[in-house]
Amino acid sequence: MLARLAFVIALLMPALAAAETAFDFAFRKLEGGELPLSAYRGKALLVVNTASFCGFTSQYEGMVTLWNTYRDRGLVVIGVPSNDFNQEPGNAGDIREFCDLTYGVDFPMADKEQVSGPGAHPFYAWAAATFGADKVPSWNFHKYLISPEGQIVAAYSGLTGPTAGSLTDAIEMVLPRP
Repeated sequence: MLARLAFVIALLMPALAAAETAFDFAFRKLEGGELPLSAYRGKALLVVNTASFCGFTSQYEGMVTLWNTYRDRGLVVIGVPSNDFNQEPGNAGDIREFCDLTYGVDFPMADKEQVSGPGAHPFYAWAAATFGADKVPSWNFHKYLISPEGQIVAAYSGLTGPTAGSLTDAIEMVLPRP
């Protein structure tokens, strides 16, 4: 898998070379329309690939807690649903309904995207090229912490919950200073 990813990254390098920060990318919103990361320039971002039918799905609760705790201090949590691991089969409406009714999600949600492999969304290809192929999502609820300057400062596997001390300590360190 890593050899294939390296091949795809090599193919994308000319396009990715123009991208310098996470703010150079955009997703589609779950509800339609654009979700440009540049709209959050100057804020810290936590970008998480999500799935509704995963053993880690309860991490939505922790993501909501982070959002409610830190958004007024400059953290934006962004969920990126993905069926890469066959645990997000629904469409945008199904995903929105599940997130709203089960967890009360009100942080920004991207439309369903591929987060690994040759068809990975350009943000994820850039993250792999920038931060290392060993830091790509290997399962759901992989987290990238992005600084207010748009640089990846940390990556966490789905084994690290959103409210784990190592993650909240890192968030505290990258939050914009008043």
